[in-house]
Amino acid sequence: MMLPFSLDHYRQRRAALAQLMVANSAALLPANPEQIRSRDTEFPFRQDSDLLYLCGFGEPESALMLVKDGDGNHQSFLLCRDKDPVAEVWQGRRLGPQAAVDALGLDGAWSWGERSERLRELLNGRAAVYYAQGHMSGCDNLLFDTLAALRGAPKKGWRAPPVIHDSRPLLADLRLIKSNEELAVMARAAAISAEAHNRAMAVCRPGQFEYQLEAELLHHFAGHGARFAAYNSIVGGGVNACILHYTENSEALNDGELVLIDAGAELHGYAADITRTFPINGRFSPAQRQLYELVLSAQQAAMLAIRPGGTIEAAGKAAIRVLTEGLVALGILEGEAEALIAGEAYKPYFMHGIGHWLGLDVHDVGDYKPGGQLRPLLPGMVLTIEPGLYIAPDAPVAEQWRGIGIRIEDNLVVTSGGHEVLTAAAVKGVAEIEALMAAARP
Repeated sequence: MMLPFSLDHYRQRRAALAQLMVANSAALLPANPEQIRSRDTEFPFRQDSDLLYLCGFGEPESALMLVKDGDGNHQSFLLCRDKDPVAEVWQGRRLGPQAAVDALGLDGAWSWGERSERLRELLNGRAAVYYAQGHMSGCDNLLFDTLAALRGAPKKGWRAPPVIHDSRPLLADLRLIKSNEELAVMARAAAISAEAHNRAMAVCRPGQFEYQLEAELLHHFAGHGARFAAYNSIVGGGVNACILHYTENSEALNDGELVLIDAGAELHGYAADITRTFPINGRFSPAQRQLYELVLSAQQAAMLAIRPGGTIEAAGKAAIRVLTEGLVALGILEGEAEALIAGEAYKPYFMHGIGHWLGLDVHDVGDYKPGGQLRPLLPGMVLTIEPGLYIAPDAPVAEQWRGIGIRIEDNLVVTSGGHEVLTAAAVKGVAEIEALMAAARP
């Protein structure tokens, strides 16, 4: 099997987790279960992000176990499916326990069929176990049955860990700061995704269907090494752009309307997340242009806050101020900006946050307010900045604004000097969009 990072890179990640664990403890990190799509067909399998992060293993029916002794030393073990010539003919290759040790840089590996026995051995006498309780019900049962077995046999000298710690906060903090190797993968995912958005602009024509633009995106992702999208693509033409998570992508694209595309590729598990909004016929109307340039100005203001020591909240406040003042100037809101901001008068038109962490999950892990305090941005953090305006078809505004939905979203990595926009290649200026679309037309 091919791993995106070196074995030493994964060893360092596991060592970092072990360092955060108490002495004489163990961590259990299970694989995602396979999901049935319809009767005897399954959805494409996607591994749990924490397991991917720690060892890169991509098969179901598996679990990583990390144990730390009283002296601070740690070892890593894998439970996985056995080699099975018949099953591999029908369903694909398996790594198997014997090959897993060297292929993944582990200290040991055992058959998935031995999971109860092996987990009991590793947990016996430990001071604590780290586990994401409630995340996977099947593995919950495995763990609780093992703990019950250990508690029920004191005459054998068995002793269950008296404490269960949630493993998620530890891994979230580790995953929040990306290594240079991770950033290189994310930069490539962003580049592929940016090219796909530009391609969608170039091929877009009135009379097409939303799903045809989605197909262009997916074709470009897969054709450039990103086998899957990072999430269900949003292609919303006209009023559909006012539905934040619109994924039906089934309607016609009408001349004179905008289309909003929120889509990103997944590469080696890492997500890109880009939104662009553009005119279906290649030319913004005056009203569309005014709203679009307002959202773009809000994004630019928010990006100025993305630097070490800054906060996502400060970025959001900067965007809200620009949007509110702009809505007043356009006559969509009435009153003084300060009072409108305090009263959240912008909320009917901008109802979501300014952005989120990005990484192995599109809405990546990481507490935004650890200990109730705003988390300061640090180099290596990756996040989105995505202001928008969504004017419902029945909004109490002038007719020219109704039914317009606009969002502009980019991926930023915090650097020592400020930030870098990973998705800058996806065109977003009005003139640049119109020029790209005009050049693609006969």
